[in-house]
Amino acid sequence: MEIEPIAHFRSPFSSKFGIPKQSGLVESLRGEIVFVPKYRNRDALRGLDEFDYIWLIWEFSANPHKASAPVVRPPVLGGNEKVGVFASRSPFRPNALGLSSVRVESVEMDTADGPVVRVLGADLMDGTPIYDIKPYVAYADCHENVRCGFVDRSVNRRLHVDMPADVARIFAPDELMSLCKVLELDPRPRYQSDPDKTYGMPFAGYDVHFRVDGDRLIVLDAVRL
Repeated sequence: MEIEPIAHFRSPFSSKFGIPKQSGLVESLRGEIVFVPKYRNRDALRGLDEFDYIWLIWEFSANPHKASAPVVRPPVLGGNEKVGVFASRSPFRPNALGLSSVRVESVEMDTADGPVVRVLGADLMDGTPIYDIKPYVAYADCHENVRCGFVDRSVNRRLHVDMPADVARIFAPDELMSLCKVLELDPRPRYQSDPDKTYGMPFAGYDVHFRVDGDRLIVLDAVRL
C-alpha cells in the first residue's frame, strides 16, 4: 500500500525542539490542518464539527535517518533506560508514523486554503504531513483504570517560568500562554542539566533563548527568525 498526505500541519514550531512530547500536554497550543488541493472538499469534512476530538495519523518527517534499532531510550525515563520500540511512542520506529489526539476548535469551510480544521493541543511541527483523520469516539477510545507501563513510574515535572515583560509583549496573549506552558515542560534533552547553558527554541517566528537553573526556567530574550 502506498500512502500520500491528505494535509499538512501549521504550527508555531519550525523545528522539533520544544514540541510537547505528547498531544494534550499544552491544551491551549493552536494549530491548523490545511488540506492538499486534491482533498479540499467540503463534503469530506461533513459532520466533523460535531466531534470534540480527532485522531491524526502523521509522519515524523524531520527524522534525519531511518530507524533500525529494536530498542529506544524514552525521554520520560531520562534517556538512560532502554525499552522496546513497540513499547514506546518514540519517533524512531520502523514506519515513522505518529498518532495524536487533538481537540477540534473549529472547522472553517471557506478560507483562502479551502476547508481548514483548527485544533488545540497538537504535538506536531510546522509542515508535518498528515495521512489520515479519524474522529475520537469515547465509548471505544477511552479506557479507564489501565496500566501504562513505565509511564506510571515517571513524574512529569513542570518548571517555574520567569518571563521578562519585554519578551511577553512580543507575543499575542494566546501565544504567550502556550509558550509558557511549553517551557514549563522543560524542552531540554533530559540528559542536559548545565545551568549556564543557553538554549534556543523556535516559536511563532522567534528564537526564544532561555536557561534552566533547578526548577526555574529563565527566558533571556526572543529574536525574530
